[in-house]
Amino acid sequence: MPLKDTNCRNANPQDKPYRLYDEQGLYLEVQPNGGRYWRLKYRFLGKEKRLALGVYPEVGLQESRRKRNDARILFRWPSAFAAPPPAFWAQLSE
Repeated sequence: MPLKDTNCRNANPQDKPYRLYDEQGLYLEVQPNGGRYWRLKYRFLGKEKRLALGVYPEVGLQESRRKRNDARILFRWPSAFAAPPPAFWAQLSE
């Protein structure tokens, strides 16, 4: 079930970090100190990786989904070993 913005706002810190999952590898990681971070879980060359997409609430749910979709395009780049253009990286960090 997709994550809703109210779930993100109401996520309270606990003793250990925990995750609120959205879709297609996107989740909100809630830290014990109250920090909430958008992360994307994916696999590359058989290994699990995580990509940081921003800090909630500076990066909202809709923007994190857009960044997830942009990153998924990058993962399907024609050659897994060719670097994408610098403009693509700049767009992701905005």
